[in-house]
Amino acid sequence: MESAWKAFDVSGRVAVVTGGAGVLGSVIARGLGEAGAKVCILDLDEAGAAEVADAITRDGGEAMVAAASVLDREALEKVRDAVLDRWGRIDILLNAAGGNMAEATLRPDGTFFNLPVEAFDSTVRLNLIGTVLPTQIFGEVMAAQKKGAIVNVSSMTAMRAISRVVAYSAAKAGVENFTRWMAVELATRFSPELRVNAIAPGFFVGRQNRDLLLDADGSLTERGRRIIEHTPMGRFGEPEDLVGTVIWLCSDASKFVTGVVVPIDGGFSIFSGI
Repeated sequence: MESAWKAFDVSGRVAVVTGGAGVLGSVIARGLGEAGAKVCILDLDEAGAAEVADAITRDGGEAMVAAASVLDREALEKVRDAVLDRWGRIDILLNAAGGNMAEATLRPDGTFFNLPVEAFDSTVRLNLIGTVLPTQIFGEVMAAQKKGAIVNVSSMTAMRAISRVVAYSAAKAGVENFTRWMAVELATRFSPELRVNAIAPGFFVGRQNRDLLLDADGSLTERGRRIIEHTPMGRFGEPEDLVGTVIWLCSDASKFVTGVVVPIDGGFSIFSGI
């Protein structure tokens, strides 16, 4: 019987992290690197990706940088080929690219009926198609290998009606459905050792939502206060809170787990507020 702790080992596995220069993606990428994985940091922000890769290599790990859009098939195919040329395989795909757009967020004085549909479309494309397309490109390699783990990133907005972010909510609901569909497709048509899961972070303060959650002096906005009141643990998440769950989902410790969405939310999703 394999040691329970050894089952969490991802040493030597090759991971591609999309959105790897982002607030959450960068910390997850570094966590995978610290756990022994070889990590490709994929992001449009090449300089930011390089900083993450440098941090991994300074800690004794292996990393490479790939500047590409998750909506550009040709660019993703070039990244896939570069990863295979360097490391020969792909074992892990972490789809962390995404985020909300200001234009797709309802203003306090606006309504859904005057929301620009172009902004809605762009948000859905970034979050949903930006998960589907990398899964096609990098997942095909895993299907040929008959083994691999894909972890998508959902959100509390997929399971709860969070005001003002209708496009982002719809996109992340699509990501959750796609996660379940792909889990069945890969396991039944290619190999039971191919797994697809997702994490659903709670509320983390990042570049895109800072102004919604915090005032200029660092105090809570009204929206931020309501969120904390509905979070049993009484705080926003820290990016490091995601790493342990991701490593579990990428490792053999979860080898009989597929098609699930794991909330990492301090209890927000289970609390009624009363």
